[in-house]
Amino acid sequence: MMEASPWKTGFLLAAILFLASATVLAQSPVKTYTPPKTAWGDPDLQGIFTNATITPFERPPEFAGKEFLTEKEVAELEARAAKNRVDQPPREGDPGTYNQFWFDRGTKAVSTRRNSLIIDPSDGQIPPLTPVAQKWIAERPGRGSAFDAPEHRPLSERCLWWASTGPPIFPTAYNNNYRITQVPGYVMILSEMIHDVRIIPLDGHPHLPQNVRQYLGDSRGQWEGNTLVVETTNFNDQTKSEFGRPPFNSIRGIGEKARVIERFTRASPDTIMYEFTVDDPVTYTKPWKAQTPWVKTEESIFEYACHEGNYALENVLAGARAAENSAR
Repeated sequence: MMEASPWKTGFLLAAILFLASATVLAQSPVKTYTPPKTAWGDPDLQGIFTNATITPFERPPEFAGKEFLTEKEVAELEARAAKNRVDQPPREGDPGTYNQFWFDRGTKAVSTRRNSLIIDPSDGQIPPLTPVAQKWIAERPGRGSAFDAPEHRPLSERCLWWASTGPPIFPTAYNNNYRITQVPGYVMILSEMIHDVRIIPLDGHPHLPQNVRQYLGDSRGQWEGNTLVVETTNFNDQTKSEFGRPPFNSIRGIGEKARVIERFTRASPDTIMYEFTVDDPVTYTKPWKAQTPWVKTEESIFEYACHEGNYALENVLAGARAAENSAR
């Protein structure tokens, strides 16, 4: 039998020790941030945060099969976004949105370096719609193309509701700021967009009766360690009229049977890790989940004005009447 050389024996022993130590490190719990507490002992989530990011909601085709970006890819993504965001010349007769000043799309990719906000399914895509949802879309009247009355215009255009303000909450083209305020037994979330306020009880109070339906649903929260977990049900059937895709429209909408679970975790002094799961068996073929870091900002949330002077809706309808008269 050939005797192993001391060099080979030493190398093998070093390799075994390295693998063993790596296994121990992999199994060791990651040190988590311990947030400050409120005067009454709850984890403190308060502050003004922004979720603006250039990370896309769904994974782009060029990153198929890949969950995270390299540091180089992040730098390229951020540089490309900065290069593309330049003012365009206004078009004659159309004020349009040529000016980048009014947008707040963010300048950075998410700190996790994920290439999509969706983390489940693993392909980073919103699951397919159910046959019921597909049928509804095929049969619905064209939203945004009817001008007979204010009620025919989309909810967002009428400044009644905007999908991004939640639940669930996700970044859009502007108004991506949120203020979290806590008092004993309640958490309040003010969204810059539409200026909706969600008041979330933490006292174990049951959900509203099933016959009571609301645009923002009915939210109830509880603490799981340092994470605020919020369950929302009782949505009405009006939000599905806004089916579309971010950043300007909804996440294809959710229906009355939807159940949304949100998780708010203070990950650092300046960051809240926000994660949500949508379970809507009527609309989607399976549940799906997304994650967005919220970054603390020293900026203020100012009064929300849906349109300049709030006269856009009147002008939309007046323009439609003028077009009808000119066609006669």
